[in-house]
Amino acid sequence: MKHTPEARKAVISRKTGETDIELQFGVEGTGVNDLQTGVAFLDHMLTLFAVHGFFDLTVRAKGDTAVDDHHSVEDIGICLGKAIAEVLSDKGGIARYGSCYLPMDETLARVVVDVSNRPFLHYEVAVTEQKIGSFDTVLAKEFFRAVALHAGLTLHIDLLHGENGHHIIEAIFKGFGRALKMAVTRIEIAGPLSSKGCL
Repeated sequence: MKHTPEARKAVISRKTGETDIELQFGVEGTGVNDLQTGVAFLDHMLTLFAVHGFFDLTVRAKGDTAVDDHHSVEDIGICLGKAIAEVLSDKGGIARYGSCYLPMDETLARVVVDVSNRPFLHYEVAVTEQKIGSFDTVLAKEFFRAVALHAGLTLHIDLLHGENGHHIIEAIFKGFGRALKMAVTRIEIAGPLSSKGCL
């Protein structure tokens, strides 16, 4: 009888003077999501991340969105990053690397991830619009910076071409979901994929 590995899941809570967040993340998912971040555009983007990465994701967040969305978006990124780090533990037994070219109409985005334990974000994405609805487009970078830092990811996100801001950010979130799923896929290896024996 073949052994079925335990499902990788994490629950992260974070409460500050600016936000109150609970996030549940499951790697072995089907894209089931229940998102109430207080930032409608982020709900939409996280839905795409979950569905296209086949992750299960629940977020309940309250933040000082009357000021702006910055604290909520960044802190949710922190929580997602911590959840990724927790479910991957020593980062052993996974493919480690993942990449995705994601087309969205006129847009083409490239997302490449290394579960390296060396946090780094390269983000070369030009969005003409300052806002999509009420969402400040610069917050997409803040979100991914927080995820990369707290998950221990080397993350490269490049817009190869694109015009519509919604399409661009949508392609990035979808691409991140697919690239991360590839990177966290289990492989037959003891410990982390590294010539040093650790990350």
